[in-house]
Amino acid sequence: MVAENLSLLCVWTAIAIYVIAFLFYGADLARRADSSALRSLALSTPARIGTSLTGLAFLCHVAGTVLRGVASGRVPWANLYEFAMTGTLLLVLVYLVSLTRMDLRFLGTFITGSVVALLGLATSGFYVEAGPLAEPLKSVWLVIHVLVASLATAMFAIAASLSVVQLLQARRETALSAANGLLARALRSVPSSARIEGLAYRWTAYGFVLWTFTLIAGAIWAQSAWTRYWGFDVKETWTFIIWVLYAGYIHARSTRGWRGRRSSWLSIVGFSAVLFNYTVVNIFFKGLHAYSGLS
Repeated sequence: MVAENLSLLCVWTAIAIYVIAFLFYGADLARRADSSALRSLALSTPARIGTSLTGLAFLCHVAGTVLRGVASGRVPWANLYEFAMTGTLLLVLVYLVSLTRMDLRFLGTFITGSVVALLGLATSGFYVEAGPLAEPLKSVWLVIHVLVASLATAMFAIAASLSVVQLLQARRETALSAANGLLARALRSVPSSARIEGLAYRWTAYGFVLWTFTLIAGAIWAQSAWTRYWGFDVKETWTFIIWVLYAGYIHARSTRGWRGRRSSWLSIVGFSAVLFNYTVVNIFFKGLHAYSGLS
């Protein structure tokens, strides 16, 4: 009980710090809109503070996740609340690690805002008390399958965020004479839409490899738990639909020459399917994968 209460305290603390980080990243975007500040964006104080606060919130997030595992005596991703907690944790981890290789601070508002929305919704609406695993989940595949799926989801989230920025940047690039609004001025310091599209494709490719493994691992686990590899359970079906959507995106872009808005919309549609699978399918559809923990 103590560990569970401390976990919840750490998670709410992380959410509060993510909100403050979101505000500082928003201030950074406002600074980017100031053309006189473009030369000094590398030294942007709001962006630095936003990133530091994101790192601090991440540590609280880690503590909350670990304590949840301690309270339940197992890995903390066995129900809807825990999957959101672990998934958003991995999203922030991937974002922070990526900052050591490339400057993606312009995504800070998207990342922290998404984490606040998803983690806040899960904590306030999907929370269930820590407890033992359902019998079919007592397998090593729980550790492998769900963790890899969470990591793939984090990469798809970053790709979708990049695709949204790509659409905004492409719109600015095709209307330069009229692009004098606050957002348009902020986008002047962001990479070109072509560069952003390349980054989105790279993250999608990484996520697709992991999602393919998720699909295969799920089939192996199904054989172990239910003596069949595939049974058209609603969760299995949606996992495959997501795989098809992203396979179509990669195929269309690499062999059919789909570029620009069409590729970005495919990325966004793919991630929308991921969110639908996480929320609507988990909550409203009954099946063998109904482990949300909600009554």
